[in-house]
Amino acid sequence: MNSQYIGRFAPSPTGELHLGSLVAAVASYADAKHHSGSWLLRIDDIDQPRKADGSSESIITTLNAFGFKWDGPIRWQSQREGSYRKAVASLRERSLAYPCRCSRRQIEKMAQPGVEGMIYPGTCRQWDGEGASQVSIRMLTTSTQTSVPDRILGRISHNLKEDIGDFVIFRADGVTAYQLAVVVDDYLDNITHVVRGADLTLSTPRQVYLQRHLDYPTPQYAHIPLVYDHKGEKISKSDGANPIDAAQPLLTLNVAWRFLKQRPLTEPIASVDDFWSAAAKTWRIEALQ
Repeated sequence: MNSQYIGRFAPSPTGELHLGSLVAAVASYADAKHHSGSWLLRIDDIDQPRKADGSSESIITTLNAFGFKWDGPIRWQSQREGSYRKAVASLRERSLAYPCRCSRRQIEKMAQPGVEGMIYPGTCRQWDGEGASQVSIRMLTTSTQTSVPDRILGRISHNLKEDIGDFVIFRADGVTAYQLAVVVDDYLDNITHVVRGADLTLSTPRQVYLQRHLDYPTPQYAHIPLVYDHKGEKISKSDGANPIDAAQPLLTLNVAWRFLKQRPLTEPIASVDDFWSAAAKTWRIEALQ
């Protein structure tokens, strides 16, 4: 495995792959192969209530049909609960996270809107959690800029306390929150490069903030444009977006390639292996800047 570049694709099993998720996979895979790097597949199945039956198997089958070849075994978030809980415990032991009993409805009544949802006003910062059987855990934020370079967007920056507020890292229903899970995953997998959709841009400062407080390295990030439907809405597995046709992989791969503003592949392309051989040499992430 090339330790200089380790990328990954991490779909959630909430439905079948659609064009938007394929575009993200193409970008991350092409970038890894262009740099002679490794590419891992992780199934982000931590949120079991949202998991669609058969979705994981369908995603894996579709990726195979499109010629994606991941390095090593498939990673599963559902097998890492112990690691997530250790990270939460570490943050709590150092008074960097605290229990919260506020409901979503209570927060909506007293909070101000931020860049992504309501800004949590810190109501439970001084509460010790005594007597509560079901609480969430929030990460304590500060009024400083958390900033990270992005290979496409330039720089992403938030004052987390003022823009987001103390954010949930462990949910009241006993599920590890996405922001913490993905940070622990990328650390465990030694991920050096993250290429993903722009819908996760606003999450990045929170993830970098967690990395710094857990003493984890920060990968290089690149957020690619989203694919929208004819109504101008982001297509999503959970919204029942049409799945991609695995029977015509070359046709769909070329659609994704053009969407990513890449130069046409000039070599003869008769198979998905031909496509990826040419794509690895031709790929330029700068075309998306």
